Amino acid sequence: MSDTRAAFVSLNPRPWRKALGWGFIVLGIIGCVLPFLQGFLFLALGLFVLRDQYIWAANRWAWVAGRWPKAVTRIEAMERSTDARVARWGAAVRRTLKRR
Repeated sequence: MSDTRAAFVSLNPRPWRKALGWGFIVLGIIGCVLPFLQGFLFLALGLFVLRDQYIWAANRWAWVAGRWPKAVTRIEAMERSTDARVARWGAAVRRTLKRR
């Protein structure tokens, strides 16, 4: 494994995101042993969620981005799209609540 590092890491610590990421990591470790769980998938999801929480996760995500650039580009585009959609929903809910 090469020593690829993320160019710039902006840590954004959030307790719920850390808990979710570590939950995926634990499921991934369990999935490596159990035949009916996709261990690698859960490990990758955990790494994706934790990449904004820890430097080591950002460095591993940079390695994944170097190894599978097209997949990472699609995943990050989906994340931006989802963030924008949730922000629009939140704004709509706030507007609706202000009218009442």
